[in-house]
Amino acid sequence: MKQPQIEITADGSATLYIPEIDEHYHSVKGALTESLHIFIQTGFYYSKADPLTIFEAGFGTGLNAFLTLLECEKFQRKTVYHTIELYPLTAEQANSLKYQDTIAPEHATLFETIHLAEWNKPIEITPNFTLHKIKEDLEQIILPDQSFDLIYYDAFAPEKQPNLWSEEIFEKISRSMKSQGILTTYCAKGEVRRRLQRAGLIVERLQGPPAGKREILRAIKP
Repeated sequence: MKQPQIEITADGSATLYIPEIDEHYHSVKGALTESLHIFIQTGFYYSKADPLTIFEAGFGTGLNAFLTLLECEKFQRKTVYHTIELYPLTAEQANSLKYQDTIAPEHATLFETIHLAEWNKPIEITPNFTLHKIKEDLEQIILPDQSFDLIYYDAFAPEKQPNLWSEEIFEKISRSMKSQGILTTYCAKGEVRRRLQRAGLIVERLQGPPAGKREILRAIKP
């Protein structure tokens, strides 16, 4: 596979484009805007759990993890952040996006620390943020029951990775969520919503990010 190409999105932040599958890691309408709206505002701020345990499906560029770490430092909120990625980027590829320079220059070294952190073991990045990067296939991994307060569901689009949007996957995710656990995702397709509902979650449509997708989904485990 060729190296992903850097593209600048509408809000000035960068993303990566994979020509082979015609897919971007983030919305071309605004990578940073999308992540802040869908995962931080709709998920991190909405969850009342403290300490907080997060599971992210799709580590990708590390943007969601970096933004979450910054919020943990800002609010002194202790968080354990589990994230899964079968094909991780190199630290050099991630650094080329310049998130560490454009988003929070005062915490630039933390972005690189996230990407250099050892895989498959929990690593304390700061006293408030422990990172557990898992190099594994989401279809194959066994997730512990009732363990996560918040799910960031950020896999590539259903058209590109339909196997990661199956009912079986959502049932696995649902079992791993604590009572009142929250799932947020950028995808608001009707079939995705119905599969989340069949997995036992209460699903609501919410307004999407500014100038981006019209709707997103948030699901709660009753």
